[in-house]
Amino acid sequence: MDVYDFDGTLYCGDSTVDFVRHCLKRYPRIMRTLPRTGVAALACLGMHIIEKTQFKAALYRFLPLIPDVGYEVACFWKTHESKIGGPCEPKPGDLVISASPEFLLHDVCEKRGLVLMGSQVDPHTGQVLGPNCSGGQKIARLQQRYPNAHVKRFYSDSHDDDPLAAYADEAFMVNTRIQTLEPWPIS
Repeated sequence: MDVYDFDGTLYCGDSTVDFVRHCLKRYPRIMRTLPRTGVAALACLGMHIIEKTQFKAALYRFLPLIPDVGYEVACFWKTHESKIGGPCEPKPGDLVISASPEFLLHDVCEKRGLVLMGSQVDPHTGQVLGPNCSGGQKIARLQQRYPNAHVKRFYSDSHDDDPLAAYADEAFMVNTRIQTLEPWPIS
């Protein structure tokens, strides 16, 4: 099977960040959740004292303030689907495995016939329902769902995915901004 990361690989940018921005424009009241998110971002990304899953739990606290998350996801993709594309083109049946929440990516992946595995987040409560689907967790989730999985080719834009790149027969580093696809650099 061929496996793809989503953000920065199939999508030019970070779909979660873009979705949060979309929601902020439409529902300015969610701005009140940003201070806690900022503290969590600093603790996770800057100081490395909390895990990404804890950061994501703080980030998604805005979701209960959105009246209809499914509607907002649909509105978001109407204006952002054009950011999907790039130097690699998955085929129906290929697997997308992403740290972004499944509720955000489900429809655009289904539309293309792609199988999706992402972070489990309740779109109504914002509760993170399991570990953030990144790094080594991607392999754990892959092996749990497909115990005999054989990854022929893997595509990503990030060294966070080194474990899955090493697991695949071939891996490629993608840059959607400048439209490049190169063999995975050894780190």
